[in-house]
Amino acid sequence: MRVPLLIGVTTALVAALSACGAPQARVDGATDAGRFFEESLAAGNFGVACGLLAPESREQLEEGEKKPCAAALPSQELPRGGAVRSVDVYGRQALLRLRGDILFLSQFDEGWRVTAAGCAPGTGDTPYSCVLKGA
Repeated sequence: MRVPLLIGVTTALVAALSACGAPQARVDGATDAGRFFEESLAAGNFGVACGLLAPESREQLEEGEKKPCAAALPSQELPRGGAVRSVDVYGRQALLRLRGDILFLSQFDEGWRVTAAGCAPGTGDTPYSCVLKGA
């Protein structure tokens, strides 16, 4: 009678510990993508930064500016992000708060991509307002 209980407890513990690893991997992935995006902007590597944008965000930028992404991105005057203050991951979505910027990211098959940048929290019940965003 104790053996089945022990097996059940062990199975539950292994499942719980296995689940703990997945969220940290998503947090690290979102953080790394956001940092790389910010570093690319700071270095003037706009082509690389464009590659880190979600498809909808990139398309909206190009349509709005009537230019290819790498030519349109500098005109957005996105703030410098700086150090990471916090990261919240909810499934395949992430909110990355940096010292000087707020990024939203989504996880795609090819990795994390920035869906919105240059964001500031709204007041009251209003959502964030972002300089660069997808549809």
